[in-house]
Amino acid sequence: MSLNDDLTTIQRCVDDLARTLGRVRPQLDGPDLRRVCADSEHLRESVALLRASAGAHQAPPRPEGLVPIPDTPYDSSLWTGTDGLDDEGLGAGHRHAP
Repeated sequence: MSLNDDLTTIQRCVDDLARTLGRVRPQLDGPDLRRVCADSEHLRESVALLRASAGAHQAPPRPEGLVPIPDTPYDSSLWTGTDGLDDEGLGAGHRHAP
């Protein structure tokens, strides 16, 4: 799993906790439940901060299939000589365009 997947799982669990606390509120309303609800809200805020800080420290994921192209110059010998030009679709070296 990636870090983003793990953080999404954590967020989902915190959301489930908040929903469950909302369902038991009618049966257990009191100071203990209010404290747990407040803790749940703090946990939700903490996960949001964690997600923001993880995003700032992590490079965006590269889609599969993309190949990085280096900034270094290409070898100029790739374009010299006439032996392979026809095969590359560039035309023969001794012919001119119409």
